[in-house]
Amino acid sequence: MDAAEYKCPNCSADLKFDPATQKLTCEYCLSSFTVEAIKQICANAENSINAAEQAAAHEFEEHTNLFHCASCGADIMCDDQQTALFCYYCHNPVILAGKLTGDYKPGKVIGFKYTREQAEEKFRSWICKRMFVPGNFRSSQQLEKMTGLYVPFWVADCNINVDYSALGKKVRHWTSGSYRYTETKEFRIVRKADVRTEGIPADGESKIDDALMEAIEPFDYSELRDFSMSYLSGFFADKYDVDKAGVFPRIRDRATRASHSVISDSITGYTIVVPSIDQHDIVKTDWEYMMLPVWFMSYKYKDKVYEFAVNGQTGKLAGTPPLNVMKLKMFCAGISAAVSVAMALLFGGFLL
Repeated sequence: MDAAEYKCPNCSADLKFDPATQKLTCEYCLSSFTVEAIKQICANAENSINAAEQAAAHEFEEHTNLFHCASCGADIMCDDQQTALFCYYCHNPVILAGKLTGDYKPGKVIGFKYTREQAEEKFRSWICKRMFVPGNFRSSQQLEKMTGLYVPFWVADCNINVDYSALGKKVRHWTSGSYRYTETKEFRIVRKADVRTEGIPADGESKIDDALMEAIEPFDYSELRDFSMSYLSGFFADKYDVDKAGVFPRIRDRATRASHSVISDSITGYTIVVPSIDQHDIVKTDWEYMMLPVWFMSYKYKDKVYEFAVNGQTGKLAGTPPLNVMKLKMFCAGISAAVSVAMALLFGGFLL
């Protein structure tokens, strides 16, 4: 008997047949599909890889080196002309680990637009407003650790089926003579819609803080180009270690929030809205694997690593600077002493 293996149209995880519902279900994203629907989806998705794609995958395998950090476990990817000297996460030496398979070849890329000098200037301008950072945090040695990094991103377009019902109330109050009146009108609100969200990103690197990557969004997808090894020249790239199934919960959360917003914006003019059905089901997700440019820097202070990122396309910066507690205490002590002197002079003047 032939064995068939079906993948979830949303997150590509394995589907399992549920005898109770007679449907194929996904334990990762909780989607469910009829057997007929999945057979049709899988039939439409079957495409042979053409010679050009095979050649591109082979070129990627031949000209990409993978370095491994024995300290933190990071896998660093760069072209075969560049030697990685340190891990940009923990600053320890890395060793050559071999080649990558074509499975890790991105489909799209956005090249760097901000130069290293521009990224450093952004960082200097940002950090000069932070008084209580450690002294060596501003040093040129620290800035030398800034790395041009292509971060692996999964970018998803989601089709969402919406079934929404609610009770809407319009309440009006007025006064006539000595009486106060309240009028309440009730309406049935129904929304059945197909909502599509496009271009929701989620980084596929577990060692980079997800909130940090979201903070430097958005990227301008109009500048996406087909991936070429030439983009890696002079830069590093991360090998993804979180697959589509792993990032889908983040994608699902952002997509359904966007869908809720669309429905909410379509309901206006009511004093009170009480939902009875509020269902947003992602029925299909289209994926694109791409590399997006980030100037990345980490700083270790008191056994804690702080990460900073500059969007290599737009220059948007994000990060949380370390706090030098001694500097803060000295500043507070100085303020307290100044206030004490001022109070003494003030009251001393009154006594005279």
